Parts: sequence; C-alpha cells; structure tokens
Amino acid sequence: MKGQALKPLVAAVALTLGLTACGNDNTTQTESTAAEVKTSAAKVAEPAAVAAINPFFEPYNTYQDIPAFDKIEEAHYLPAYEEAIKRQKAEIQAIIDNPEAPSFANTIEAMEKGGELISRVSAVFYNLTSADTTPGLQAISKEVSPMLSSARDDIFLNDKLFARVKAVYEQRDTLELNTAQSRLLENTYKAFSRGGANLDDAGKAKLRELNEKIGKLSLEFGDNVLAETNSFELVVDNKDDLAGLPQSVIDVAAATAKSRGKEGKWVFTTSRPSITPFLTYADNRELRQQLYTAYVERGNHNDAQDNKKALAQIAALRAERAKLLGYKTHAHYVLEENTAKDPANVYALLDKVWPAAINQAKSEVAEMQKLIDAEGGDFKLAPWDWDYYADKIRVAKYSFNEQDTRPYFSLDATIEGVFYTANRLFGLTFKERSDLPKYHEDVRTWEVFDKDGKLLAIFMGDYYVRDSKRGGAWMNAYRSQSGLGDDRVVPIIVNVLNYPRPTASEPSLLTFDEASTLFHEFGHALHGMLSNVQYEAQSGTSVPRDYVEFPSQVTENWMTQPEVLSQFAKHYKTGEVIPDELVKKIQAASKFNQGFATVEYLAATKLDLDWHTLESSEVQDAAAFEAASLKKMGLIEEIAPRYRSTYFSHIFSGGYSAGYYGYIWADILGADAFEAFREKGIFNQDTAKAFRDTVLSQGGSEDPMKLYREFRGKEASIEPLLKSRGLL
Repeated sequence: MKGQALKPLVAAVALTLGLTACGNDNTTQTESTAAEVKTSAAKVAEPAAVAAINPFFEPYNTYQDIPAFDKIEEAHYLPAYEEAIKRQKAEIQAIIDNPEAPSFANTIEAMEKGGELISRVSAVFYNLTSADTTPGLQAISKEVSPMLSSARDDIFLNDKLFARVKAVYEQRDTLELNTAQSRLLENTYKAFSRGGANLDDAGKAKLRELNEKIGKLSLEFGDNVLAETNSFELVVDNKDDLAGLPQSVIDVAAATAKSRGKEGKWVFTTSRPSITPFLTYADNRELRQQLYTAYVERGNHNDAQDNKKALAQIAALRAERAKLLGYKTHAHYVLEENTAKDPANVYALLDKVWPAAINQAKSEVAEMQKLIDAEGGDFKLAPWDWDYYADKIRVAKYSFNEQDTRPYFSLDATIEGVFYTANRLFGLTFKERSDLPKYHEDVRTWEVFDKDGKLLAIFMGDYYVRDSKRGGAWMNAYRSQSGLGDDRVVPIIVNVLNYPRPTASEPSLLTFDEASTLFHEFGHALHGMLSNVQYEAQSGTSVPRDYVEFPSQVTENWMTQPEVLSQFAKHYKTGEVIPDELVKKIQAASKFNQGFATVEYLAATKLDLDWHTLESSEVQDAAAFEAASLKKMGLIEEIAPRYRSTYFSHIFSGGYSAGYYGYIWADILGADAFEAFREKGIFNQDTAKAFRDTVLSQGGSEDPMKLYREFRGKEASIEPLLKSRGLL
C-alpha cells in the first residue's frame, strides 16, 4: 500500500512515511493537512563548519544524489532538522519581506521551489523509521515530532504569509495560469485554510496544542504496535506440532529460531509471512488459536504497550480539531480533499457491496462447518479455523493448494515478471547496480531507462522481512520527480515488502497472492517513476488518498494473465513454465473465499469511518466503541476486521484516517480501467500510452477523476469489481 506523497513541509511533520498498506500500506498524510505545499524560497548560506560534519548539509556526491547512507549517522538527524527549521524560517521571512506585490511567481512558486533541506532530511529519516528502524531513531522521532509540528504551524498560522497567498488566490481568475499552476495555487490556499490560517489568535493557539498532542499520541501508538509485534513468538519444540505445514514453511521457522538463539526449535511470529501459512496449514488447532489470538490482541493487554487509551484520545482530539476548523467531523475534514468528498458517499458505496459480501461469507461459514462436522470435529468454526478449512475446501473444489504455486514464484523471477510487464507496456528497461549506496544489505537497486534510452528513475527494492521493518508493503520516494524536459529531476523510488528470506536449500519463494502484492507495489512505483510534471508538489503519487491505489490495483491484473505468467512463472529447480492446468486452477479459485476477504476489509473500513465520524470530542471507551461498531455493521463472529482498533496503524499512526475505504474505491476504478486493456489487448500500445499520458505521468497536476474519464471515456462502473470477486 502506498499513501499520498507529500511535499517537504508536510512530509517533515508527518509522523511516519510509507503506509501500506498497502499498505501499507505507504508515505502518509499529515495530521493537519493533505495539501501539497512547500515552505520556502530563498537559499540560505550553509555554514562551512556545519556542512563539514553533517552529510545532509552538502551534496552527497553519489550517483544521482542517492543518499549517502554510509555517512549518515543517528547523531546527524537532530542537528539537521534544527538547521532545516532555521533555514525555513529565513526563507519564509524572505517571501514575506519581498517588497513586490504578491504574485504567483514570488509567493506560490517561490514556496514550491524551496524547502530543500527539510525534504532532504525527511526523505531519509521517515523512510528508515519504517523500513529499518532502531530504538535510537524511534527516540529521535519522538523529539522531532513536536519540533516539526510547531514549525509547520509557524507556516500555516503566519498571518503575513497567508495574506500574500490570499492576495494571489483572489487574483486567480485574471492570472492566466495553466492547469498545473491553477491547482498549485488552489492547493496552497486550501492548505493554509485547512491549516488554521483563518482562525483567531485563541483558535490558532488551540490548534497548535491539538496538533502536538495528536502527533505525540500517534507516535506512541505506532511504537506500541511495533513492540507488540516483535515481542511475541510461538516457539515449537515438538516436531509433531508442525503437522500439516509445508517443508518450506518449517525451514523458514527453523531459520527464524536459529537467528533468535533457539536453534533446533521452530519460531512463528505475528508477521504476515509467518502467521498466514501457519493458520492455513497447521493441524494443531490449539496452536492456531494461540498465534491468532496473539495477532488480534496486539495493543490490548492493559500493559505499557496497550493502545486503547491512546487511540481513543487521538479520535477525540481529531474530532475537536475538526470542529475548531469548521468541519462536522474529522471524516468531513479529510474527505473534502478526496474524490469521495463526503462520508455519506463512502457509506453509500460500502452499503452497496456489504450485503452481497456478508451473504457470501455466511455461505462460506456454512460450507466450512459442514466439513468440520463431516470430519467429526466437535466444535463450532472459530476465526482461527477459517484459513485452515477454507484451504481444505479450496483443495477439494479446485484441486488447488496455494502452496503448489510457490515453486513457480521465486522472488527473483517475480521481479523479472514485473520488469517484463513494464517493458511490454511502456518500453522500460532495468539495469541492476550493486555499487550504489543503500541503507541495508538487503536492498537491491536498478537504473530504469525509458524507451528512448534516457535514464527515467532509480528503483530500489527492499524485500525481506526483518524485525527492524514494520509489517506490510509500501512504496516511498527518496526523491520525487519534478521539472520537464532537460530539467527533469530523476526520481528515486523504493518498494518495501516483507517476504520470507531464502533458506539454505531454497530461494525466497512466494505464493501467488504474495507475488500479486509485488505487482501491486510496483504499480505504485510506476506511478512515481513515470511522473512527468513541473512541480514536485504534484509529482507521482501526490494525488487524493482514495485515488492513489488506483494505478497499483490496475497493475495487479497483469499478474493473472497467462501471457505474462508464461514469461516468468517458472519452477525454480526445473525451469518448467507454470502448467496451464495450474493456471486454470488459480483462475477458477480466484473468486473463492471472496466473501471473507471482502467482509474483513469492509469491516475495518466501517470501523475507521465510525471512529472518525464522531461529532463529540468526548474520549470513548475503545473496547466498547469497537464492539458497538461491529455489532451495528452486522459482522459475524467468525470474522474479525482486517485490523482491530488497537493495531490499526493505518488510521492511528499513519495517513489513512477516514480513508481506509480508498482501497475499494480505487479497486472499482482499477477493475473498470483494466477492461480497456481487455477490450483491445493487454499490451495494446495505444491503450498503454493513453494510460501513461493521462494517469501515470500526470500525478496531481489535474483533477484525478477528470483524468480517469479522459482515459476511460466514461465514469467507472462497479460491476467489473463485483464480477471479479464473484459477488455478482
């Protein structure tokens, strides 16, 4: 999952970057505004003594200015941020003190062109706090957060600066701006308005207080989730308890145990690459329950890492802030900037999908209970049984076991598969470089060349699970694209995922679903790499939250096409192309268990919206609120939301508050858009060019739904999505 890319000012005060979500989802949306706006214009002299000791204060002197990770130490971040804030203040003051009348060039464009140091530091710092964090980085984050929140408020609550922005905005109809310039002006003005510029002095002081409190609590929430995830391990010392598990899963668990000083045993964790195969294949029901319970109870143990109080306070403070800024709820505040525009529109969409999904899920429950009874099981289906019995039915119905796909999807081969797809669609080529700087030994780096042979982007891939990396999958940028023609700045894009490491006997092998995630995240990467806009504020994924997943959802579709599978899905030992029979089984099984998959996602989405449509700033009892929400939506007891409140990092420490619905919103666009490729051929060059020119290259330089209609020639229909999930 990838979140909305943010400009240096906003990124600097965002509490985390990169949300998955895709998840990681992904970069995140700031707590105070999603506007893409930079902070400064004038260049401030760099003190020679400071530059000599801090790598952020001088050019990296690396290829394409890739961060010099080997020179950057934790001790550099605080001084770098302090200097960046100092420069920012001077840059802003220079704009204010400009004796010329406010104009688009000397105010709006000047702000967009500045803020280089904050961007430089934040790009490294927030990427690493997600992908390769340490206790030191976490401590720095807690110290930096209030500094940046205050610096951000110093910008948006500056009366003199806002007066210049407002003066330009009020002339907008006479300025003869192009579309991108008009959007930059509008977004800048809205950023100030949504950031509290129109408040009186008392209101501004209150907003500063709320922003600081929310920032601190969000950091606390995220740290607690990471601590909870890393602290639990299921240690198996009896080989009989591994019954049902594929050998590849056992080997990974043995390697995990060895790395944790438990050689000769097997360790399973609540990370997705570990828990998912265990819940799917382990015959030991008691251990399935133990591992599942550990996962769904994260942040809910009434101890130092408990998140109930923090999340309830965050929701209450967001509600209070929304009222202060003139919005009915936090959801109304957030969705104003999204294509959905209003919470009622989101609830209406979810209510269109929910009935078919919940009915399908209930049918799936009945089918699994029938199998349990037939096997003599004297128990009622429980949530920790779902994956296990769903897989049995999948095998019985379709003679398909997803583990059978692993030998055909080695990580290396799947990477080649996404590169093949990008080459066929857009003419891109990839050259791996092992001599470029990287932040961890796991990272791989490629130069990406356009079809004319020119360097298009630098692409990094960080694929293996580790304790220093948060869960999920996401895309981020170490540098975003900006400038046109010969002035184009080459973007530096990274995909971060959590795949099993190679073992002594096997490479990293992915299931079909895991391979699809790689295609999904690469769709975000394409959005960043193919960006071709003038302003960094509008680059690549700098689009509304409920639109940003659209290009990645489309990209997933190529993964399922036989023409693509035949190019890379080859047995890692024999080189045999994945058999047509297995492909047909995959396609036949693709609609299986979609009741569950859709319901668990929609339940999390509804829970998110319920938390953020609170009109009262009264602190809720988190457990009671969640229970009431789930009861109201009619969630069945055999299914838990994809994320329960206490570890719902997307919305309480990331940028998806009131926006988790964006995945299905974008999935509707993705399913409908891929119909255009189905109609004319999945690699039709005219269609691919139109998709690149009207969607991938334009970023946030134009209204996204206008771009979609330009590409598709019509509004998106919900029917392709429902059909693809077997719900219609």
